[in-house]
Amino acid sequence: MATLASVDTSPTYAPGEWEARVDLAAAYRLVALYGWDDLIFTHLSARVPGPEHHFLINPYDMMFEEITASSLVKIDVEGKPVGATTHPVNPAGFTIHSAIHMAREDAHAVMHLHTPHGQAVSAMEFGLLPHTQTAMIAGHDVAYHDYEGVATDLEERERLVADIGEKNAMILRNHGTLAVGDSVASCFVRLYFLERACEAQVQMLSAGRENLNKVHQGVEDKVAHQSNPKGMGGLAQKLAWPALLRKLDRIDPSYRE
Repeated sequence: MATLASVDTSPTYAPGEWEARVDLAAAYRLVALYGWDDLIFTHLSARVPGPEHHFLINPYDMMFEEITASSLVKIDVEGKPVGATTHPVNPAGFTIHSAIHMAREDAHAVMHLHTPHGQAVSAMEFGLLPHTQTAMIAGHDVAYHDYEGVATDLEERERLVADIGEKNAMILRNHGTLAVGDSVASCFVRLYFLERACEAQVQMLSAGRENLNKVHQGVEDKVAHQSNPKGMGGLAQKLAWPALLRKLDRIDPSYRE
């Protein structure tokens, strides 16, 4: 599979940057594989190791299935490309992602989607319901942010940061879903659980909310304790992510280029 023109033409990268590029390119390919992409209009980002607070984001003119490690655009917290590039960057992606990367030292990866199921739950006044195991795993770590229009207003960054607080996932009301992680692996797996919970909720509500079975008192808190971010992050990094990379390598390893 031929790759499009590389964004960063330098022969070497800072320590850790290439690994971050490969992981983020893999995440873009996985989003496309699972049908979570929205043409070119959502975005995933990863911080580049080092003190500069640079981060990687998608070239705005490429489909997620095309993205490779070398085609990712490196930008600073002002949204300016670091190094030569012919590719544009999504302003809304910059607003949302830069806000969280700047405010959270643990936010090494930020992923935001507009899937139909995620958008559907984001439009429900009651938000994510704790009626499935997946929703209980995801839901205790979910914050909410009210819709303010297409996220191009830099002043919204303060409100995004205030709303997410120390949570690691967010439902953007009337918009979509978002996850934060200390690695691309943990961020992607967290987003996977949130998206699956939203999908299940949309389907189960076809039975009517009054017909849903509620778990016994205390079970929701038990699941929250069992699925703490540190433990889930370890499972993602050591088990789920390597398996996902093997899956991609069997299908098309060109994301590594």
